[in-house]
Amino acid sequence: MNPFVLALKSLRNRKFTVGLTVVSIALSVTLLLGVERIRSEAQTSFTNTIAGTDLIVGARTSPVQLMLSSVFGLSDTTNNIGWESYEALSEHPGIAWTIPISLGDTHAGYRVAGTTNAYLDHFQYGRKQSLRIKEGRWFADKKGAVLGAEVAEKLGYRVGSDIVAAHGSGDVSFIEHDEHPFRVAGILERTGTQVDRTIFISLSGIDAIHAGMDPAGDHGHDPLAAHADMEHRHREEFHDSSRPNARHDDHHLQGHEPSAITAFYIGLKSRSAALSVQRMINEYKGEPLTAVLPAVALQELWGIVGIVEKALLAVSGFVVVVGLSGMLVAIMTGLNERRREMAILRSVGARPLHVFSLIVGEAGFVTLVGISAGITLLYTLLLTAQPLIASRFGLFIGIGGLSAYELALMGIVCLAGFVIGIIPGYRIYRFSLADGMTVKV
Repeated sequence: MNPFVLALKSLRNRKFTVGLTVVSIALSVTLLLGVERIRSEAQTSFTNTIAGTDLIVGARTSPVQLMLSSVFGLSDTTNNIGWESYEALSEHPGIAWTIPISLGDTHAGYRVAGTTNAYLDHFQYGRKQSLRIKEGRWFADKKGAVLGAEVAEKLGYRVGSDIVAAHGSGDVSFIEHDEHPFRVAGILERTGTQVDRTIFISLSGIDAIHAGMDPAGDHGHDPLAAHADMEHRHREEFHDSSRPNARHDDHHLQGHEPSAITAFYIGLKSRSAALSVQRMINEYKGEPLTAVLPAVALQELWGIVGIVEKALLAVSGFVVVVGLSGMLVAIMTGLNERRREMAILRSVGARPLHVFSLIVGEAGFVTLVGISAGITLLYTLLLTAQPLIASRFGLFIGIGGLSAYELALMGIVCLAGFVIGIIPGYRIYRFSLADGMTVKV
């Protein structure tokens, strides 16, 4: 009889034990691949979120915290930048363009970002891909809003829908700005980045909904409202709206300028000037600011989480070892019960090598089934958890084929399964025909 058929029948007779072994291996493989997939996709998602931006400027804080808050929406902002400082810095001769950003509000758990036309004109993601409007147009006044693809899809909004922003981050909102509703002017095409989970409105719209808030009220400190309260009296003193300034024509929709912003992105005329411009901003006398190079900040972030990544991969590896060890224990435990079975096979002409191959083949087959079940479980979990991870953590986990590294990991696990089968196979190989026929049961 075909050894493969014999192995299948033998496994079927021990289906309960074999089933538990397969489940153990499947769970360990799912954990191993899951950790690796989340690690690699998180890096890809972070890296692809912003491209073509040379510097990011915010209030004095750590570079990582500034990146997480202003780009990825994964951290709260600590302070804001005065509009005067932004305008003064954006006039630097080495700066080609700037994108102001104002944060601090949400709608249905999605981040609301105040910005200008410069965001659509200059923001890039992935391999320097520009944003594109799928429906409608970019907002033209302080009542308009543009939705990321996921926001529109999940909330069922279309061009012309009305939305109301709320003060606060995440799913918890402290104050709903019912008196300042916004109307959807456009919907962006999907990018696979944080942009898909953001609602964009004008800076003047952000300023308007905070202008009437009490910065010392029961709801805690609101930096935007505080700036609006302190600087409103002096705005005309600092700005002459009649002076020509093409770069900032879109900063004051309907003749209204904001009092403060959260951060701004910078594109330089020459990337070689990045360090000098960064130093100039970090030493700015007007107020304490931090300018970060996105690539450097990301490297610092990977350095912080690198130890955790390695620890998780190590734990996952040990789980796989435990799963394979369980298979070894199950096979070794059943050897005494199978000695007569092997002896009968020897008596009808099976050679010792056939018996050895049978045991090793069983171990390899169980490992392969466990790996297949683990991969199936992984993709099931990814399909289920992808929207939750995206909405909760702002990370888009792609559901594609296994990478070369993941295939290599599965190859190692498969090889380990066959190697583990050598131990019981060798013991069966040494059992003599007489020993097998006379063993007492």
